[in-house]
Amino acid sequence: QVQLVESGGGLVQAGGSLRLSCTASGRTFSIAAMGWFRQAPGKERDIVAAIRWSGGSTFYADSVKGRFTISKDNAKNTVYLQMNSLKPEDTAVYYCATDRGNIIGIVPVNLYEYGYWGQGTQVTVSS
Repeated sequence: QVQLVESGGGLVQAGGSLRLSCTASGRTFSIAAMGWFRQAPGKERDIVAAIRWSGGSTFYADSVKGRFTISKDNAKNTVYLQMNSLKPEDTAVYYCATDRGNIIGIVPVNLYEYGYWGQGTQVTVSS
């Protein structure tokens, strides 16, 4: 079992920045990758970024490349998402997640490859 707690969401104006944090506890030794997903009203949950726990390989959705940076602190079992140059379309509930095991490829990028989820944190970007 893995438990995830997110923090750092809030309100920000367009062009501003936020830094999200997600700390894992429990069976953290089993983590192969962690990811950030977001879900806006009326839309499906989509991947934003992901990082391999060992080695640090990353993946970014095209919509956030150059603006968001995913990073991790293995000692703290924590993953971060630095979000810069925020746009109104970034408004969503952001979730962190850990892989469910037996991942294919270096970094999992599909919803079904993740098994444990945080409670979500709201990010609202005003125009």
